Amino acid sequence: MAALFRGSRNLLLRWNKHVNLTSVSTRSMASKTPVGFIGLGNMGSPMARNLLKNGYPVIATDVFPESCKELQDLGAQVVDSPSEVAEKADRIITMLPSSPNVIEVYTGPNGILKKVKKGTLLIDSSTIDPAVSKEMAVAAEKMGAVFMDAPVSGGVGAASLAKLTFMVGGVEEEYNAAQELLTCMGANVVYCGQVGTGQAAKICNNMLLAIGMIGTAETMNLGIRLGLDPKLLAKILNMSSGRCWSSDTYNPVPGVMEGVPSANNYQGGFGTTLMAKDLGLAQTTATNTKTPIPLGSLAHQIFRVMCSRGYANKDFSSVFQFLREEEGQ
Repeated sequence: MAALFRGSRNLLLRWNKHVNLTSVSTRSMASKTPVGFIGLGNMGSPMARNLLKNGYPVIATDVFPESCKELQDLGAQVVDSPSEVAEKADRIITMLPSSPNVIEVYTGPNGILKKVKKGTLLIDSSTIDPAVSKEMAVAAEKMGAVFMDAPVSGGVGAASLAKLTFMVGGVEEEYNAAQELLTCMGANVVYCGQVGTGQAAKICNNMLLAIGMIGTAETMNLGIRLGLDPKLLAKILNMSSGRCWSSDTYNPVPGVMEGVPSANNYQGGFGTTLMAKDLGLAQTTATNTKTPIPLGSLAHQIFRVMCSRGYANKDFSSVFQFLREEEGQ
């Protein structure tokens, strides 16, 4: 009897293994369908590369054709416009600088919605006004497509290593389909609720990031003026209650850390212009909801001033350099 049971159990295990392999094979075949990617900037390019690494054929475009060359060399198909991407792919990811860019790419004369196929999944990883995400979702729905907002956190380094955090807003029934793609580009994918909630989470995160970076820059500057070695001060902060992401992962002081923008004359990373834009979104939504954000508002003004003082294209951690220059005036 025991032998019969063992035989039956082994047969069942072999059957389950066959079923599992069949389902994996089916999913793998589905994954081979092309994915469109629009926006190959500092963030979009490494995100698209990670899709290629995971076996997804990528059909890409960017307003700057030279941005497409590296991805094309890796095997991506490059086309001339967002509408052409929509003709060839029924899963499309967009990674764009601002709300006007998103509106143009989706609804412009050569936009996605001009040629979008019914049932297409549209995932926007830009950081924009939540109201614009809702507008795009309505426009997409009229064309029979599904729009989800999925902004990211983590910066260029996390994008390259596929360790981004995605904050997803949209129809919950479509979340699994979006998650399949997003997990190829990120370590964390979090469903936040209806369309626009992903953007809301991202705006809140970036406001805190801006405030934290200014605080870290001020603290490091003060410590240096008091005679402390910056590496020693950073070490103390990072084992004490003042520790934060800006101090232990993205320190703004040149020479304290390697592999961050402050070690490369503040090149690459997350631009001051983009941070000022995100803080503007926070300010607008705070005004609309009658929410007091005194530190967020002050951070917004600081980064706006930086943009007018030659820091627009530098990483936002250059606020340390900006403060150092201010003290000399």
